[in-house]
Amino acid sequence: MSRSERRREAREGGSNMRKLYLVLAAVAIVGVAFVALSVGSGSGGAVVAPIEIEGIEDLDRLVALAQGVTRGDPDASIEILEFGDYQCPACMNFAGMIKPQIDLSYVETGQVRFIFYDFPLGGMHQHAFLAARAARCANDQDQFWEYHDHLFRMQPRWSTETRAVNTFVDYASDLGLDRGPFDECLKSDRHAEVVTANMYLGQQLGVSGTPTIMINKDGSVRRIPGDFLSIQAYIEDLLEEDGAGAS
Repeated sequence: MSRSERRREAREGGSNMRKLYLVLAAVAIVGVAFVALSVGSGSGGAVVAPIEIEGIEDLDRLVALAQGVTRGDPDASIEILEFGDYQCPACMNFAGMIKPQIDLSYVETGQVRFIFYDFPLGGMHQHAFLAARAARCANDQDQFWEYHDHLFRMQPRWSTETRAVNTFVDYASDLGLDRGPFDECLKSDRHAEVVTANMYLGQQLGVSGTPTIMINKDGSVRRIPGDFLSIQAYIEDLLEEDGAGAS
């Protein structure tokens, strides 16, 4: 497919975010199927699964609650959105092999802003929700991305454990975070609401697996493949349209 064809496809297939929210608003949202689960054996009171959120069927409330964590120039005209699961092997590969290329080529140059949304799948990924909360607890100490990267590096180890709470606290210490506040945060329900809201937003946007990658420019949002060459091609097309593409 030529660049001009991809640009045309992106324009025709991309949906304005406002229109997307209107479409979501028209969908009959019958309630959240998530079940609150906390205080498992050895969890120390840590919430380890989605919680019930009153009024989440209201679109404005959902959009207000669902918050991604951003990296890059806040004024960048292009955004890459990832819906990811810390216990997902494909997400580990994306974080370790593809995202560093995106960061080096586009985020660190100020051309693109990257936004991560939690989308723990549950099921076999029994620690994914807790891991998402742990990264948010690290974010309280301004070390989200360091903890995010460490979770993916260590995924083969902690994903096979019966309980992961103490392991996640140890990771915080390894990264130089203040262990006490992190421990208190993790062994509570803090950030369970935003992680749950991110999951529900993803579901309403059609996310069913991870990683799901979307590109947003000027409100035109398009889901794209998660390999670097595809991401690079779409970004370069958008930059070329702005006259800022790579030579």
